[in-house]
Amino acid sequence: MSELKKAIDQISKDRGIDRDLLIDTLEEAVRSAVARKYGETMDIEVAFNEELGEIEVFEFKVVVEEVHDPISEISLEDATAHDPNARLDDEMGFPLKVEDLGRIAAQSAKQVIIQRMRDAEQEIIFEEYKDRVSEIASGIIQRRDRTGWIINLGRTEALLPKDEQIPRERYKRGDRVQAFIIDVLKESRGPQVIVSRSHPDYMVELFKREVPEVADGTVKIMGVARDPGLRAKVAVMSRDRDVDPVGACVGIRGSRIQNVVQELKGERIDIVVWSPDIAMYAQHALSPAMITRITVDDEDEALEVVCPDDQLTLAIGRKGQNVKLAAKLLGWKIDIFTESRYGEMNAGRKGMDQIASVAEIDMNAFINAGFETVDAIVQATDEELLEVNGLDESKISEIRMAINMLDLGSDTEEDSAEEVETEDVTVEEEATDAETEKTAEAVEDAPETDDTETPAEGEETE
Repeated sequence: MSELKKAIDQISKDRGIDRDLLIDTLEEAVRSAVARKYGETMDIEVAFNEELGEIEVFEFKVVVEEVHDPISEISLEDATAHDPNARLDDEMGFPLKVEDLGRIAAQSAKQVIIQRMRDAEQEIIFEEYKDRVSEIASGIIQRRDRTGWIINLGRTEALLPKDEQIPRERYKRGDRVQAFIIDVLKESRGPQVIVSRSHPDYMVELFKREVPEVADGTVKIMGVARDPGLRAKVAVMSRDRDVDPVGACVGIRGSRIQNVVQELKGERIDIVVWSPDIAMYAQHALSPAMITRITVDDEDEALEVVCPDDQLTLAIGRKGQNVKLAAKLLGWKIDIFTESRYGEMNAGRKGMDQIASVAEIDMNAFINAGFETVDAIVQATDEELLEVNGLDESKISEIRMAINMLDLGSDTEEDSAEEVETEDVTVEEEATDAETEKTAEAVEDAPETDDTETPAEGEETE
């Protein structure tokens, strides 16, 4: 076996590059070297001889009577010297020794071979890791640059960007880490593998590795919401009634979930049961808080959650973490109220739903326009009510009639009358008191007089 053939076989084995691709690269490199020395006009054919294990090069010339281009033409006389059967317009091939190409052409061929091999190797790596997206990769921290940490995966390097790291997690050169492959990019210097440790799907893959029921599909993870390094919520459901999804993920004495927690540097994980009923799902997602009432707005995908006053801290969580993760898990907006606050709000909006029903518009249209109580609507002018989205003059008349018929504003009016009446009484009492004080002062200031009556003029005295 020739040295060239041995080298091809060895490189193919070590680098994982297809043998035929290597041979094609060699042929292209030699063709490029010939063109560099003799010009593009030379008609050549390059082929690898498997039996000899060598690259063979043939140049072709056309037989002519008078030669104008020595590179592509040969005279009939010279042609018959090589082949007595040569005729005009025949195309003859002549072997060209690779050794005759010269040092510069050989160097050019070497550069082409190296570049083509590098390109072929990068393409193989790209195809390999492109198929590994959404898998966990393990590597060694190599260095740090301005964009993040560079991890040596063996055949290539991966980038762990700053925004894909777990906050407050520290690394040093030589540490072995594992991360989730989120993308593979083609770049000029080679394929760029992007990995993450904060991605929600990384947690899914960790559970697949630790929990057999998740790996075989018996337990399905329906959603993950993470505050990386601090807390996470994982929604699960079971396809088998006999399998408890929460128990399967937690494991005996928490053995399974503890492995995931350790890998994520102590990130606290809440396992909640998924439900097709959004209200029930929200109740599970907001655990450990107790929920007393949930109002669902399907159109805006919003939830009004009511909890006991002493459960508000648990429901919201530290810095709003619990409700934020629950909202991310559900994909719905969540507003939380205590029972006392909710009662106050509903007392102020008593009868608003009836008015909205009469007007055939959503109650939020009134609230958005600044009318949060029935009393506010009663006192508003028609021009002000026309600012409410969806209201016109006919609907305003219907609202006025409904308020009178249903006595929706009566409580408010009675309360106002009582206040006025009370105020009037207070004013009268104050006036009476003032007059009494003035009378008393006048009496005190009056001069003292004799108690004996003075007879009237012309009246006789005894």
